[in-house]
Amino acid sequence: MRVPASSDSNSGGKNLVAYDEPTSVLGLRRSPSPTAVEEKPLVSAASGVDNQFPSDDHAMRSMDWDSIMRELELDDDSTPNLKPNFPPPAHFAVVDPPLPGFPDQLNPAEYGNDNNNNEGGGFDIIEDLIRVVDCVDSDELQHAHVILSRLNQRLRSPTGRPLLRAAFYFKEALGSLLSGTNRNKNRLTSWTEIVERIRAIKEFSTISPIPLFSHFTANQAILDSLHQSSSPFAHIVDFEIGFGGQYASLMREIAEKSAVTGGFLRVTAVVPEEFAVETRLVKENLAQFAADLKIRFQIDFVLMRTFEMLSFKAIRFVEGERTVVLISPVIFHRLNGVSSFVNDLRRVSPNVVVLVDSEGWNGISGAGSFQREFVSGLEFYTVVLESLDAAAPTGDLGKKIIEAFLLRPKIAAAVEAAAVSKRHGGGEMTWREAFCAAGMRMVPLSQFVDFQAQCLVEKAQVRGFHVAKRQGELVLCWHGRPLVATSAWRF
Repeated sequence: MRVPASSDSNSGGKNLVAYDEPTSVLGLRRSPSPTAVEEKPLVSAASGVDNQFPSDDHAMRSMDWDSIMRELELDDDSTPNLKPNFPPPAHFAVVDPPLPGFPDQLNPAEYGNDNNNNEGGGFDIIEDLIRVVDCVDSDELQHAHVILSRLNQRLRSPTGRPLLRAAFYFKEALGSLLSGTNRNKNRLTSWTEIVERIRAIKEFSTISPIPLFSHFTANQAILDSLHQSSSPFAHIVDFEIGFGGQYASLMREIAEKSAVTGGFLRVTAVVPEEFAVETRLVKENLAQFAADLKIRFQIDFVLMRTFEMLSFKAIRFVEGERTVVLISPVIFHRLNGVSSFVNDLRRVSPNVVVLVDSEGWNGISGAGSFQREFVSGLEFYTVVLESLDAAAPTGDLGKKIIEAFLLRPKIAAAVEAAAVSKRHGGGEMTWREAFCAAGMRMVPLSQFVDFQAQCLVEKAQVRGFHVAKRQGELVLCWHGRPLVATSAWRF
């Protein structure tokens, strides 16, 4: 649905000014609000979605919202000032996209030599996990339960080397899949879990460059796109908003680089039904942060089930806005396919599509067998855990929180996604193939994105991380293995 754009009535008749050349989003400073702005901004958090979510008014009234807001700390000063000391683009490594590992490629020697009381360094455990996957593939569910029961005796807790900890989480995910409880596994059902997940996000951003690489490369790709248009109106359709903390640096840039009126940002977030409480947190946080920065801001929420029925017709588009769609390959599994999504996306024809793959799909989303996607995910999260071990000491509480409240639910979702691919027969085009088939072409990321990524890795001070370019993507790698890949596309 597309409607004509109009200036807001609170703008005093002034025209919003176009975005200037964006500067680094990496220098996060507290309270950068433009002092020249005197008028009160429009900050609208659409309330229509509230009627679609189940509410718990008693819980909402009794919650210590100030504590939650402090935990989110959008304007937190913890991000270091990143200095422009980086090698020229020619020094970036160019890596070919590796195929996801098959069982015979999971060499235990690659994951350390501590056997952790498991013969074969844990590789026999991995073989049992793959046998469970094969049983699920062939509908031998009774045999799968027998093998899983044996694994439960051997893997009682997520301890030891990264490979064994990853195996524990994947074993849990398989158990949930077989018992049918996986559908509710990722739901944040209590306030305690919500607060712990917020803390996990902050811990992850503190000790690892992975989350900030995802946010800053995506934000700069968005800012580069906005700079190419004279329209002051920006609309981001976000399929992976989470708690929304990634918008802090983007809002700062819009506030600092837009003259007089401070700019206008509208966000439409597509969210699952079980995220009712989180959605309210996002609304409160972003609206308050935008008000502090004197940015005109609106946010709408669209339920995933509504999007599944109506696709992009469920989203309000305004004539004259510069539209950005922000996605990850996870959405293709949620919607049971990439081709139909891309065809609907073509009808919308956004100015740019920014894709951030931080889940280890490596371009195979929807195209692999259950076993192939399972093993690829197991490899990916083993590497993530390796990088965490390098960044934090053994027994570190923050690392345990990250694993329990961030990685564990992501692994459960990855196994469910692989199973969905199996139920639908697999064999679909990869997202990259679908993009190209629909006439999309990759938009080169600016050298400023390179600069930010390289500075971020340098400041992380964890040996093993490096930035590479691969088929037009900017990739964060850990010892040559990709962890996050950001790319921009256009019709």
